[in-house]
Amino acid sequence: MSVKNDPRQKDKIIIVDFGSQVTKLIARRVRELDVFCEIVTLNEFNKFKNLDYIRGIILSGGPSSVTKKTYPKISKKIFDKKIPILGICYGLQLIAKIFDGKIKNQSTNREFGKVEILEKKKSILTKNFFKKNKSIVWMSHQDAVVKIPKNFINIASTKDSKFTIIQHQDKKIFGIQFHPEVTHTQNGKQLIKNFVIKICKIKKNWFVQSEKKRIISELKKTLKNKKVICALSGGVDSSVVAILVNKAIKKNLTCIMVDTGLLRKDEFKNTYKLFKKKYKLNVKLINSKSIFLKKLKNIVDPEKKRKIIGNLFIKIFERESFKIKNVKYLAQGTLYPDIIESRSSTGSKTSKIKSHHNVGGLPKKMKLKLVEPLKEFFKDEVRALGKSLGLSDSIIKKHPFPGPGLAIRIIGKITQDKIKILQEADDIFIKDLIKNNLYDEIWQAYAALLPVKTVGVMGDSRTFEYTCLLRAVTSEDGMTAAKFNFSNEYLTNISNKIINRVSGINRVVYDVTSKPPSTIELE
Repeated sequence: MSVKNDPRQKDKIIIVDFGSQVTKLIARRVRELDVFCEIVTLNEFNKFKNLDYIRGIILSGGPSSVTKKTYPKISKKIFDKKIPILGICYGLQLIAKIFDGKIKNQSTNREFGKVEILEKKKSILTKNFFKKNKSIVWMSHQDAVVKIPKNFINIASTKDSKFTIIQHQDKKIFGIQFHPEVTHTQNGKQLIKNFVIKICKIKKNWFVQSEKKRIISELKKTLKNKKVICALSGGVDSSVVAILVNKAIKKNLTCIMVDTGLLRKDEFKNTYKLFKKKYKLNVKLINSKSIFLKKLKNIVDPEKKRKIIGNLFIKIFERESFKIKNVKYLAQGTLYPDIIESRSSTGSKTSKIKSHHNVGGLPKKMKLKLVEPLKEFFKDEVRALGKSLGLSDSIIKKHPFPGPGLAIRIIGKITQDKIKILQEADDIFIKDLIKNNLYDEIWQAYAALLPVKTVGVMGDSRTFEYTCLLRAVTSEDGMTAAKFNFSNEYLTNISNKIINRVSGINRVVYDVTSKPPSTIELE
């Protein structure tokens, strides 16, 4: 696809990330409108020289406060570019500050969670958003605008925030205190749609299914006749990458499956059979169980686990590349959320969530060049790509599984005994979900092993064994998640099955925590 017709190079929305935990959701809501958008850090945005392709700018929320002496900000000159701008939460406060409004830290009138909002004036931004001049929105703020700038008008208020939606009288500048991107805000998608379609006037230009042609074409241009190794795990991400690269370079691709010993029960052999026999890919098996277990011995810190695993993967791939002549590239299934969660929005060391093994966990110096054809995609977009490539439902619908595998589902020290215990418990849980037709209703489900032993009674004997945690969540995109509502009967039955069949577990608990404040994975 030429630049001229590439939606990534024209008519796009830019989201400036100020560190909100739900910034990724803004991007998802824009993409759901079939419009391309890109999340950039503040530093990246401030270096932009060409704004010709930007049709709208969204300023995200974040943990900073404009009431402090120093705070992240953008140049006021941006507001003179005639590009529509929408500020969300911190973005609203930043707009108000830049235009000389007044913001106050309200320690006694904070708003967190669901709040009723009342319409004061009509606006193109809020068309079809309110019902009978009211709506329920999701708030997460302590700072609030107490005086709007000159030339701004108030569109909506809540009990504790007078200026909940504001807009400039003449310019296409808007600010909202709540988060329309989260599902807790009623009709929040409509508000984002109004900004993107009605205000920014962008036509639909982003269709996931059609992206495969562009990706394959770009892979051909980039890779040419060079040989590539692909990290294949059998998850939907690595599977889609393997098929895409194979279509681009055929025999020059070697897929490498590394048995870390940290996969689910029988996952390794089942994946090998599928890709070797059904998809006819060149797959090489590497048994590295002992190496991974040795390196992870006595490691407790989750960040260290991820970095150790990331480094080991690269060392193994580089070692194997020497056995294949002219290997220059390593292809892997890095996704957009992986990149975003592994980086800091502001450049600080504290604002990133976690290092994904294939991003932040990688060594700084690598002999192989990375090929990441999915790095602009979200998980559900990858599933759509996989379907267009003819991948089976067994892969497309497979629940997400972390690159570090069971290493981050065994909390604390990792041992071979713990791995065996967890594999058995997890296998029982997943197979039971499939048997009861629950698997496809759940975004992600797994068993984890807690670093806690408790006393139990089995027969007439005392036991002192591990606690198994079960987690199952529903989600649209993995950015936010809520517990799956099992019946009490189901939880009782699955608990009994695991305890009765897995030696080493005498207690089962179910995690009911949402994301946020938790992440879906435990580490």
